[in-house]
Amino acid sequence: MNYEMQGPMGARTMIDGRTVDYFAGCGYLGLQNHPAVRQAAIDALTTYGLANSGGFGSNHPIYHQLREAVCTYFGAEEMLYFASGYLGNAILAQGLCTRFERIFIDEQAHYSVWDGARTAGKPVHAYRHLDADDLAAVCRRELRPGERPFVMTDGVFPVSGEIAPVPDLLAAIRPFDGQLCLDDAHATGVLGANGRGTLEHFGLDGDERCVTSHTFSKALGAYGGFIVGQAALIDELVTNANVQEGASRPPLPAAAAACTAVTLLRHDDSLRRQLRANVAQARAGARALGWPLPDSPAPVICLAQRDGLDLARIQADLFTHDILVAHSTHYTSVPDGGALRIAVFATHTQEQIDRLVVTLGWVMQTHAV
Repeated sequence: MNYEMQGPMGARTMIDGRTVDYFAGCGYLGLQNHPAVRQAAIDALTTYGLANSGGFGSNHPIYHQLREAVCTYFGAEEMLYFASGYLGNAILAQGLCTRFERIFIDEQAHYSVWDGARTAGKPVHAYRHLDADDLAAVCRRELRPGERPFVMTDGVFPVSGEIAPVPDLLAAIRPFDGQLCLDDAHATGVLGANGRGTLEHFGLDGDERCVTSHTFSKALGAYGGFIVGQAALIDELVTNANVQEGASRPPLPAAAAACTAVTLLRHDDSLRRQLRANVAQARAGARALGWPLPDSPAPVICLAQRDGLDLARIQADLFTHDILVAHSTHYTSVPDGGALRIAVFATHTQEQIDRLVVTLGWVMQTHAV
């Protein structure tokens, strides 16, 4: 069933004419509807218009402000800002093409990872999902003498909510002088003490063996993709990647909104702290209903198909009780048989999470088959 959002995206919104508790989407920090973020976009639109259409003279103070805010937040020298987070993997695969000869991808990686890898024109191989031992075995089998691997994976997988085992992956490719590329779309702003993503989560911030693509369109509440790092890395990407050179930059209101969101997070970690508390509450509640969920800070909770449950009917019945969760059957990292995907936001209240768990338990009993 297709649902139509008819109000601002948030923990509670209007869907198909009903006001519902919204546990779908990717607005993990609730910034899409934050007053300061919205006002920044309004001010930019009123002052400068929607976009500057690219071309010569298209640089802009808003882009400079965004670069400064992001580099400060990530402790980076330079930033590359581009039209969509989907393009980040292509930019990294193309831009770093002189550093590797073959690409190795988690078999459950996002579409953007596979699409981006193919643009590099190098051989592509899959390894078993989250399996560093299999990655090492595939590298030993496929790499020719002197060849180096480029490993690509999601940081947080979009439906399963699993976190890539970065230390194990790095250990697997160390003998081959390999490099690891992370798509951190669902980790940026969420994982790590400062919300810098998967590398910070594992204490590997600044590891030169790793490169990461980020997006503003999920936890950060705006739009556009970005990569941060040393100036030499960004220069290499600009020199070798056609994607960022050929695409227009995101609209100015989106850039202004992103700048404000990053600045908010740098000065106040209350949203991240509340998100962690909400995730822990929701995971504990789902475990009490029989789902064996790990303790994880990932705000994506995957309730995989279980014998005796009709997940499609459960989702539909939850909606009749004014709660919307996603039922995923066809997407990257969806378990066999499908799953209910629950997205937890910092802006969900304890009462909303309790209501979700209680209602889910009742519906499970009603629709057990």
